[in-house]
Amino acid sequence: MKILVGLGNPGKKYQGNRHNAGFRCIDYMAEIYSIPVKKRLCLSDTGRGPLGGNDVLLVKPRTFVNLSGEAASCLLQKFKARPEDLIVIHDDLDLPTGRLRLRLGGRSGGHRGVQSIIDNLSTQDFYRVRIGISRPTTMDGHVWDEDEIVAYVLGDFTPEEDALIQPAVLTAAEAVECILADGITAAMNKYNQAVQG
Repeated sequence: MKILVGLGNPGKKYQGNRHNAGFRCIDYMAEIYSIPVKKRLCLSDTGRGPLGGNDVLLVKPRTFVNLSGEAASCLLQKFKARPEDLIVIHDDLDLPTGRLRLRLGGRSGGHRGVQSIIDNLSTQDFYRVRIGISRPTTMDGHVWDEDEIVAYVLGDFTPEEDALIQPAVLTAAEAVECILADGITAAMNKYNQAVQG
């Protein structure tokens, strides 16, 4: 069992938010692979089916981003899966909008949802598919404080950003399938160079 967790906040209010890029990718995979994400398990909406030659569980935690680790930990225990069976798809402020980065392990980079998973699993050794949303900048050199960053990630994509994010979501789904079929090294070599837009 491979567990694919997209990070985001539940509810229509948050649907178009930058912080919901992970949910958006899970929704896309649910559609193209015909795996409805409707069953409630471990504080999450889930769907199980075949993908890339594997039995997979698509997951959208209902815990809100900052407590995503509670759902991930519960699911790994329920299915007797290992951290290396987990692929987490999430937004990343430190990548240009639409850029992808794949990796195994590493720190959270300040992403509270990823940190929650690290804390709950007591390991960093799970796969990440990071979708860039860009860090906000201003012309006058203003340094954004934490409250402003939170407001930014909880803001909706602009039409210009959305034009970059939509193809990035499609490519992220392809990258997940590549990880499952060919391994992380092959997937990193193929997708870490991809620039959207």
